[in-house]
Amino acid sequence: MAKKIIVLNGSPRPNGNTAGLIAAFTEGAKAAGHSVTEFRLQSMKIAPCIGCYQGGKDPASPCVQKDGMDTIYPAFVAADIVVFASPLYYWTISGQLKCALDRLFAVAESYPNYEIPKKDCALLMAAEGDGYAEVTMWYDNLMKYLDWTDIGKVLASGVVKVGDIAGKPILEDARKLGAGIA
Repeated sequence: MAKKIIVLNGSPRPNGNTAGLIAAFTEGAKAAGHSVTEFRLQSMKIAPCIGCYQGGKDPASPCVQKDGMDTIYPAFVAADIVVFASPLYYWTISGQLKCALDRLFAVAESYPNYEIPKKDCALLMAAEGDGYAEVTMWYDNLMKYLDWTDIGKVLASGVVKVGDIAGKPILEDARKLGAGIA
């Protein structure tokens, strides 16, 4: 059965190494018959969460702030799979991705006990080094807390400059992750 996949792309570079991982993943997922919608967070106006606890009143537009998240909310709710994609910044995800994730709390406010809809999730990351311990611990704990299912991580090390990822075997790992979604 075809899955609806959204990619929350937290990279500031439109054609950077994270974009290469996303492209490979998307190629695999589409070849397997799934739909993929990517949100380039850097190009969207998304304000940070203001902690008002006033969301959830309108499930179609759950946050009191009206901005780029309004295009993400319906796709997020409909999605079977959410992909977090980001460069590694100070041993965690980018601010762009963190901001969008924080704003998804408004969706949780639409449900009893703030139970955000259950999803499958994947993590795609690119970095100069291989210091992924902190971010993977955060991601694994998030999956546990949200009761989501991790379907895989692709962590590309040794990529700094735009295009460094080209030709690297890790792109095949990303493609296989997308293609392997059942």
